[in-house]
Amino acid sequence: MANPKFQLKDAKIILGSSSMARRKILQEMGFDFTVMAADIDEMSIRREKPEDLVLALAEAKADAIVSRLGIQGHKEENAHPTLLLTADTVVVYEGMIREKPSSKEEARHFVKGYSGGCAVVVGSVVVTNLSTGSRKQGWDKSEVYFHDIPEEVIDRLIDDGVTLNVAGGLMLEHPLTAPFVDTVIGTPDGVMGLSKSLTQKLLEESLQS
Repeated sequence: MANPKFQLKDAKIILGSSSMARRKILQEMGFDFTVMAADIDEMSIRREKPEDLVLALAEAKADAIVSRLGIQGHKEENAHPTLLLTADTVVVYEGMIREKPSSKEEARHFVKGYSGGCAVVVGSVVVTNLSTGSRKQGWDKSEVYFHDIPEEVIDRLIDDGVTLNVAGGLMLEHPLTAPFVDTVIGTPDGVMGLSKSLTQKLLEESLQS
């Protein structure tokens, strides 16, 4: 068992992601952390269900970083805990899983589909306690409903290029996208790539095992 005297403020946190949105969300939560991006072949990991896919990808990222750190599994009972946080997000549209667009043409196809429609965002969070070896994981889901998005706005959004770096080409917080978001059923932070409530819950649970 982890030493009960430790709280989250005692932990060292590593964010295993290069996502600027995830960095921003973790900063908003008040955490100090370091960043170490995982280098994995995401397309080699396939699952039929979006929930299974995002969990498998986040776990693979964690495994890659643990391997790179060269952690041998020796645990120090009184050491301050180090928590590795990894995550993944996909968009589901009309039953199809969408990851990062492979081209501007695919990004345009994705965004045009959202116009006047709905996208479901499924995101995972995996917290690995590097001091004990335990791992906690979970996923959340949000629905995003859109107003009609004018063609000229889609053109500008695609030309901006940011849609290529996010799951499903869907960037809720982008100033070109935000005015056309009708309703979010779920949490905006979950749509952006990291559910605050799920992250807080898993970080706290990881200290207890």
